[in-house]
Amino acid sequence: MRYTRIMTMNQKYNSNTSYRTADLSLTAALCVLGFVVRDIEQLNPRRAVFIFENTRELAETAAQYWRRELKVEPQDYFNQLKVIKARIYER
Repeated sequence: MRYTRIMTMNQKYNSNTSYRTADLSLTAALCVLGFVVRDIEQLNPRRAVFIFENTRELAETAAQYWRRELKVEPQDYFNQLKVIKARIYER
């Protein structure tokens, strides 16, 4: 099995890498705010890693999410969760 680095809330922005997260809720929030999932790595049938282009804006938005400062429209968030789940299970 290939080692996959998953970014946590304590990691800093690094322009040379992708931003990776296995957190479905964070992924949905980022997508609602306009960030695009570039790829999905299926680690096993029950775990996927979402890959974004790593930018300073994305890193700051993710930090706001972890600090509980981020606000999104609830219906957009719920709909985005459905879209992400469909992408995971279509593979």
